[in-house]
Amino acid sequence: MKRVALFVLTNLAIVIMLGVVTSVLGVNRFLTAQGLNLGMLLAFAAVIGFGGAFLSLLISKPMAKFSTGARTIGQPANAMEAWLLDTVRHHADKAAIAMPEVAIYEGEPNAFATGAFKNSALVAISTGLLQTMSKEEVEAVLGHEITHVSNGDMVTMTLVQGVLNTFVVFLSKVLAYVIDRMILRNEDEAPGIGYFAVDLLLNIVFGLLAGIVVAWFSRRREFRADAGSAQILGSPRPMISALQRLGGLEPGELPRQISAFGIAGGAGGLGMLFASHPPIEQRIAALRALGN
Repeated sequence: MKRVALFVLTNLAIVIMLGVVTSVLGVNRFLTAQGLNLGMLLAFAAVIGFGGAFLSLLISKPMAKFSTGARTIGQPANAMEAWLLDTVRHHADKAAIAMPEVAIYEGEPNAFATGAFKNSALVAISTGLLQTMSKEEVEAVLGHEITHVSNGDMVTMTLVQGVLNTFVVFLSKVLAYVIDRMILRNEDEAPGIGYFAVDLLLNIVFGLLAGIVVAWFSRRREFRADAGSAQILGSPRPMISALQRLGGLEPGELPRQISAFGIAGGAGGLGMLFASHPPIEQRIAALRALGN
């Protein structure tokens, strides 16, 4: 319930902020007496599309900590925490990035990385994963998350989402205006109710299509992170073992904003179109193709 409330409140705050920004910039006045001002509309769509994506990215670390209850390890309290810090430091050095924050949270087996910048990221791991995996398997999972950070996946995913959001907003409003004027025959200076209804419908349809593209890109990114883990550890075997163990477990649920950056997740059937992670069997096959 806390995660749902946080998600709703965060998105509401972002929508309000973007509304203020578009009003201040004047780009929300794209409907004129002469018709659509396409240049103004594109500027409005870009502010909405990229603004929401980048605001979410900028607050991703504190939001991830709050929503999962993750506790950052400052001074290690025990041997396990000291080992985790040493392992992440070793992986970060091999990946040529700054040492990320390391956190532990209570939950079923999973781990994630997030943060707006690769040299100030957060890597978090669940107690469930620490309790069910060997140290070598945990090292592989951490290598996977460090690779996400070193590849700049958080920023890349944000850019992809921003571009798609922009096109969703732009195309929805252009087509809604055309339908309102040419099909629904609205001759008033102001847009009719049909414009707003069609705009809402197209936002949903195009948003779903954009979601499929984002999910496809996310799945490609997972294969690269698996391969990066194999490179950091010098062998794909530990990552294969970690994935095999995950295949027999129920992965812990992560907040929607960071679910694409977890170690596991996904769906079958048509749901696979929107899955952020490929099936574990495909990931294992790709790692085996790398050799020993």
